[in-house]
Amino acid sequence: MSTADETTSAPPRENRLDRRKARTRAALIGAARRMLAEQGRPEASIQEITDAADVGFGSFYNHFDSKAALFDAAIAETLAEHARLIEQATAHLTDPAEVFAASVRLTGRLRRTHLQMARILLHTGLPHLTDTEGMAVSALRDLRAAATAGRLDIDDVHVALACTGGALLGLLQLLENRPDLDPDTATDQLAANLLRMFGLGREEAHRIAARPLPDLP
Repeated sequence: MSTADETTSAPPRENRLDRRKARTRAALIGAARRMLAEQGRPEASIQEITDAADVGFGSFYNHFDSKAALFDAAIAETLAEHARLIEQATAHLTDPAEVFAASVRLTGRLRRTHLQMARILLHTGLPHLTDTEGMAVSALRDLRAAATAGRLDIDDVHVALACTGGALLGLLQLLENRPDLDPDTATDQLAANLLRMFGLGREEAHRIAARPLPDLP
């Protein structure tokens, strides 16, 4: 084979470099997510972070200006991933009230299905209930849809989001402190209570909160 042929068939150097950069960034974010799940926002040094990510110290600043920027990116990735999981799992549902209830029920089950995500939401989620992207936007959309369809009685969707988000974070804290509790039963009770708070009758609320749930990816 000629040198020209070898040059043509070889992967472009830029592609290899891009892949290496992507792996390094993913490793740093993965390390940050583990730390957030374990401690909230930890007081880790950059050296401790790069050691946990198994990357060189000098590579950190190729991707992030500061530790705060890294942890912000890790939180944003987690919130976006949560929103995608819930949207995929509820895409087949047509009743806006059931979409809302299923979102609550699946989020409460994260302790069993996606423990790291559940703990990151618990440790960092409250300030992000007013975000303009990710989980908050998806929740507001679902609440608006349920209110517009007349399925839920909601005067202000932002207040409804605060009620829902606060209740979910409280439940995640309860499940963290009481691992003996069944997260499925506790979350279904919470979903039914929220549906009742937003205007559904007791029987219908409990029926919706007991419907079969899809598995999260």
